[in-house]
Amino acid sequence: MIIKTFEAEKLKKNKSNLFLLYGDNEGFKNQIINKYLILEDNSKIIKYDESEVLEKLENLNAEIKNKSFFEDKKTIIIKRASDKIYKIIEEYLTEPTEDLRIIINAGPLDKKSKLRNSFEKEKNLVCVPFYEDDNLTLSKLANTFFKEKKIFISQESINLLVERSKNKRENLVNELNKIDSYAIKKKKVSLDDIYKLTNLSENHSYSQLCDQCLTKNLRKTTNILNENNYDNQDCIAIIRTMISKVKRLVKLKEENLYEKNIDTIVTNFKPPIFWKDKEIVKTQMKNWNFESAKKLMYELNNLEFLTKKNVDNSVNILKDFIISKAKVSN
Repeated sequence: MIIKTFEAEKLKKNKSNLFLLYGDNEGFKNQIINKYLILEDNSKIIKYDESEVLEKLENLNAEIKNKSFFEDKKTIIIKRASDKIYKIIEEYLTEPTEDLRIIINAGPLDKKSKLRNSFEKEKNLVCVPFYEDDNLTLSKLANTFFKEKKIFISQESINLLVERSKNKRENLVNELNKIDSYAIKKKKVSLDDIYKLTNLSENHSYSQLCDQCLTKNLRKTTNILNENNYDNQDCIAIIRTMISKVKRLVKLKEENLYEKNIDTIVTNFKPPIFWKDKEIVKTQMKNWNFESAKKLMYELNNLEFLTKKNVDNSVNILKDFIISKAKVSN
C-alpha cells in the first residue's frame, strides 16, 4: 500500500506493523517517524543499521520475539536499508502484532526493488516514498516556523537560510532550531544575525568523518554517517578529503620507519599539523602501519571510480567502505 507524504495523517490510524520509508529526504522521514509512526511516547525505540542486522541477526530476532513486563510497545527502526534485508524481513510480513512496529528506512529504491515492490503491492504493508525538497518548499517551511514562533525575519534572510541548507530539510531544521534558541528574548532576527548564526559546516563534517574513521572510532563514525544526509556530490568530496588525509598519513608512517618517536614526527612535519589535530593524527599513526596506509590510498582511488560509476548507489557504497575501515584493525 502506498501512502504519499501529503497523506501522512493516514499513518496514525494505519494498523500495519511494517513500514517502508524510502528516498533521500532524511529530514522529512525523521519528521514523519516522530510525528506519526512511533507507537507511543513511552514505547521502547530500538535503532539498527542494516549492516548490524546482517551481521548479528540474532539481536533483531531477540528484540522482536522477547516481550517485557515493563514495556507495552516497541518500535524498531532499521536505517540505511536495501534489498539485502528483504529475505530477513520477509518472514515477519505475515506476523502482525499490535505491540511491535518495524520501520525500514531506505535510500532511493528503483522500481525493480523487491523491498519496494512488496510494500507497494501488499495491503497489510505501508510504503511511503520521499523526494528531495525544492527551494520553494523549504522557504514555506521556514516561513511557517517563524510565524508560529512569532519571530520577525525578512524574506532575504529566509532565502539565505534555504540556500545554506543545500536543499536538505534536515539541515534547515537544525538551523531553525538554532535561531529559535537565539531568539528566545529577541523576537526580531536580522540578516547579519543569520550570517553569524548559520555556517556552511560540510567541510568540517567531511573532515570529522574521515578523522574518526582513520582513528577507528566506529561509534562516532557511525553517528556522523547517520546524522548527515549525504548525496553523490558529498561522496566525492568525502573521498577526496580522505585521500588528502591518507596521503599525509603515508608520509608520516614513512618517516616513522626511521624515526620511532611519534611526537617528534608530528611536531616536525611539513606542512605543520594544526595543534588541535595533533592528538588525532598520533592516534591514526598508531592504528595504521605503512603498508596498510598505502593500501588504503589505492582502495580510495578505486572507491572514487566506483562511486562515479554507480551514482544512484554511491552513498551506500561510501558508507559501507567507511564503516569497514573504521572496524578493521591493522
